[in-house]
Amino acid sequence: MRIAMWSGPRNLSTALMRSFGNRADTFVTDEPYYGAFLRTSGADHPMRDQVIAAMDCDWTSVARTLAGPVPDGSAIWYQKHMWHHMVGPIGHGDFAGFTHAFLIRAPERMIASYLRKREVAAFEDFGLDRQADFFAREADRLGRAPPVVDAGDILADPAATLAALCAALGIAFDAAMLAWPAGRRATDGPWAPHWYQKVEASTGFGAPESDGAALPGAARRLAERCRPYYERLAAHRVGAAPCAQP
Repeated sequence: MRIAMWSGPRNLSTALMRSFGNRADTFVTDEPYYGAFLRTSGADHPMRDQVIAAMDCDWTSVARTLAGPVPDGSAIWYQKHMWHHMVGPIGHGDFAGFTHAFLIRAPERMIASYLRKREVAAFEDFGLDRQADFFAREADRLGRAPPVVDAGDILADPAATLAALCAALGIAFDAAMLAWPAGRRATDGPWAPHWYQKVEASTGFGAPESDGAALPGAARRLAERCRPYYERLAAHRVGAAPCAQP
């Protein structure tokens, strides 16, 4: 089973990858199209040169790998994807046989977290419009909404939310998903030194998010632009926690 988990940055995506990676039946892959995105887009991201040098940056080659044998023979291959990376020739039709799921986070919290790592944020940095379009295409293909999970719900009740996610994916919940050893993984992307300090120190999901996320004017307007796309997917999220609010 190939699970393609589509997210934006700063959505608890690496912690969720840790969670799936702690299952005995799962192999994880970290943002496999990031190198191709950087080479194609010219985006000036932290550690750009190191990432390009370390990764397969050919779109079709990456796609072939992801559709090929699971590297360690595991029953489940969890692939962490960022839809804003998908600026090349690979699209919805290139994921035949994959099970797609979508990870979202309240825009105010997502943007606040992003700005702690970069000085500026733009709408294109999050890919929410493309994520919503991909969600709609997948819903049309399935005849129902694909699984959606909210970072706020995971933090509020990890066990219940992950159990609901696993049920929606058609796999058994494993309590090993709730805690993991600290440290870096061989499967972490080469950008880990810049982005992953917090998750490397973690041994499980953090505390529930506090109410509110104060943003300056430009960032607040960006969050307002992102919110309709977030809400479109949040209407279908799994788990029983109240919908995350700014």
